[in-house]
Amino acid sequence: MHSSIDNRPIILTGDRTTGPLHLGHYVGSLKSRVTLQHSHRQFLLLADTQALTDNAHDPEKVRRNVLEVATDYLAVGIDPALTTICVQSALPALAELTLLYLNFVTVSRLERNPTIKTEIQLRGFERDVPAGFLCYPVAQAADITAFKATVVPVGEDQAPLIEQTNEIVRRLNRQAGREILVEASAMVPSVGRLPGVDGKAKMSKSQGNAIPLSASRDDISDAVRRMYTDPYHLRVNDPGKVEGNVVFTYLDAFCEDRDFVEEAKAHYRRGGLGDVTLKRHLEAMLQPLLAPIRERRAFYASKPDYVMDVIREGTREARRRTEATLAELRQALGLFTLS
Repeated sequence: MHSSIDNRPIILTGDRTTGPLHLGHYVGSLKSRVTLQHSHRQFLLLADTQALTDNAHDPEKVRRNVLEVATDYLAVGIDPALTTICVQSALPALAELTLLYLNFVTVSRLERNPTIKTEIQLRGFERDVPAGFLCYPVAQAADITAFKATVVPVGEDQAPLIEQTNEIVRRLNRQAGREILVEASAMVPSVGRLPGVDGKAKMSKSQGNAIPLSASRDDISDAVRRMYTDPYHLRVNDPGKVEGNVVFTYLDAFCEDRDFVEEAKAHYRRGGLGDVTLKRHLEAMLQPLLAPIRERRAFYASKPDYVMDVIREGTREARRRTEATLAELRQALGLFTLS
């Protein structure tokens, strides 16, 4: 199915299946994935196993959102003829590789991982951190190496996970006596995470501060109206603060006319530019961006059997690739086999 691009660099990315995707996902990763599928051999992982590391109490939510996230992929322009969409939990080689790699990583190294330390604090786990959550960097290493990915798009805060993956790669290759696994490089997007419309946290459906890809015209209008600006910018003529102003953060992310954005910032800082006018400019950009995505999403949501076929076919292809990597590594390490 992908023979014409099999010699291209391999890229692995994906999303936890904890809810439908939103505008933050679009600017942070989805938009670039649509472009990268033409230059890379791209695998998209529906990370339901990873989602369980802090959602084991609600597996139904994780299961339900596998289809939701896959529908979002198709809606933004991911082409199954160019990108393999697959389900993490349906790839048993990933679990076996994770278990194997755990023998080459210490608990203290996992606890020192800056990404994991931060996430543990954010979730308030303290010493009650689920073992699956603590070991997530090892599971991610299994995902990346099973596909032999050389490029992994991640946020800047996730870069330590790629570093730990490459540590595991080097240890396993030394153990095997030859290079079986390949190291990966992190691809950090130029645009950071979008804040929620309230300006208090990253965009999140659970926080009620996200703009979903399926947002209606009215939903978009309401979200833009609610966007946090400068609370001390009480009158139009008052000088306003750009830093921390969510509207300007979104303009930086979505407006291609950089001269317009810079002039708007200068105007706002010196006074004379009102929040309502500024928000109208932003909404005028978001409405035409999301309208076709919303329409395509409604189309694919009405064809769940087709979406499931895409997932099944992609998972079959991914299973062949990941099992080949596992077999190669087992043989190189001299593990017991019945054959």
